[in-house]
Amino acid sequence: MLQRLGRYEVLETLAGGGQGTGDGEFDSAGGVAAASDGSVYVTDPFQHRIQKFTSEGVFVTKWGTPGEGDGEFNRPAAVAVASDGSVYVSDWFNHRIQKFTSEGVFVSKWGTEGTGDGQFIQPATVAVASE
Repeated sequence: MLQRLGRYEVLETLAGGGQGTGDGEFDSAGGVAAASDGSVYVTDPFQHRIQKFTSEGVFVTKWGTPGEGDGEFNRPAAVAVASDGSVYVSDWFNHRIQKFTSEGVFVSKWGTEGTGDGQFIQPATVAVASE
């Protein structure tokens, strides 16, 4: 099971050790998160996308393109999955957090660039509480 492997072992298992831009391949894999159903989500910062796999490492889907719009990324850094299956992504150079369904449908976003309340300077991580 992938949950027993370290981060780089997970990435090698998912990508088959290959580098690239195709389904299941990574240019530069980043954050990894597992959902309660066993799904595994991985950020691919330089391809500006998220990839989803089964717990056995089979590619399921991907989402994201370069940009600043809803569901677009500028180097997604980290990913976290809530107990309801919602997927949260730190969108590093867009200075925000984005929320998606487990299928990659955009739900909401928050944050702008800055140091004030509700602002971020390149959020590199993201986490969700159990409640």
